[in-house]
Amino acid sequence: MFRRTAPTDCTIVWDGRAVPARAGESLAAALLAAGIPAFRETAVSGSARGPLCLMGACYDCLVEVDGRANVQACLETVRDGLRAEPMRGARTARLPA
Repeated sequence: MFRRTAPTDCTIVWDGRAVPARAGESLAAALLAAGIPAFRETAVSGSARGPLCLMGACYDCLVEVDGRANVQACLETVRDGLRAEPMRGARTARLPA
């Protein structure tokens, strides 16, 4: 569905595997260009979810980035060596200490 038209210049790690990307593009765009449509699983049914709006309004593209949970992949900028994992289960809130 999505095709990369520009050459890649960095590598990110998605769920343990190397994925080519372009520095400065959104993580969602990089994953979609690599043929990865599902970024998380719903908490209730476990069904796969991927980006819907690609502008930060829907929260369907939540992932874990470099150990930070609940990051919107459409708003995260790719940089070489970025490590991301799919979100599984319910979101959690971090309360201030």
